[in-house]
Amino acid sequence: MIENAAEGQSSSSVVTTEKGGQYYRIRRRPLGREHLAHSIIANFTPGEIVMIRDEDRLEPVLLVCRTVAPEMTEEGVWEIIRRAYDDEQERYAQMPAREKATACFCKERIAALDLPMHLVGAECYFNGSKVIFYFTAENRVDFRDLVKELVQEFRTRVEMRQIGVRHETQMTGGLGTCGRELCCSAFLRNFESVSIKMAKAQDLPLNPAKISGVCNRLLCCLTYEFESYQQIKREMPKPGQQISYDGTMYRVTRVIPMQGKVMAVSSEGTEVTLTEEQWREPPPTELPRKKGKSSGKKDSSLKNKKD
Repeated sequence: MIENAAEGQSSSSVVTTEKGGQYYRIRRRPLGREHLAHSIIANFTPGEIVMIRDEDRLEPVLLVCRTVAPEMTEEGVWEIIRRAYDDEQERYAQMPAREKATACFCKERIAALDLPMHLVGAECYFNGSKVIFYFTAENRVDFRDLVKELVQEFRTRVEMRQIGVRHETQMTGGLGTCGRELCCSAFLRNFESVSIKMAKAQDLPLNPAKISGVCNRLLCCLTYEFESYQQIKREMPKPGQQISYDGTMYRVTRVIPMQGKVMAVSSEGTEVTLTEEQWREPPPTELPRKKGKSSGKKDSSLKNKKD
């Protein structure tokens, strides 16, 4: 997918890679997710509409910015072919309205046919060869009549894709409880498995309302620091373990990994919070006892000897 650059095509203001050319961040739609792209043409400017190769067709995308060559990436790298022509730029500007109208018609037909499904959105190919409809449903849906009506209306290939609630949230976007754009719609490419164990390891409240996202699933960000917490906790005393500090034995009740502190209680009920230097303090070593010297006195009681 990545071609070698022609010789002599470098610029002091452009960061080039060993393979030549330049890497960019692109968006298929103005408010869509960003993807990684590469081109041997190194004089693109942010905000331009460029054409990428997608399978056997060309699709217009918005060029967001330049970026450095990634050391490794899990996502595919698109190939930028050329700048979009004037007529292609006009059609690209009309794509959001076209897709919205397409989705509205599909929603009307879903309601008319009383199908148990929720349409999330529609994606139209730039050359008009295909339309993809994304929907959610609790069970399998017989949408054969719906597809017939859609094909008759749009005169093109129609594909129905059932997605999960996480993908639905990724497509619709929104703001999280942190006040920032949702991670799934901003930069996440794949959904990792999230478990309640991750929340427990980070001492988070196990209240579903506080550790669940807009999609009513466990927050994706629970995976971000999980490995760091595990690694730090391996080197810290575990709850219930006995530690010695200042000549007194304490039982660990809680671990605070990010601060390197532990909370402990003594046998008398005294609670303390120990820093890393304190709980790492080695226990005092007992000095060997000195052997007592003999007094040299003989036992005054003597046994009577028989004659």
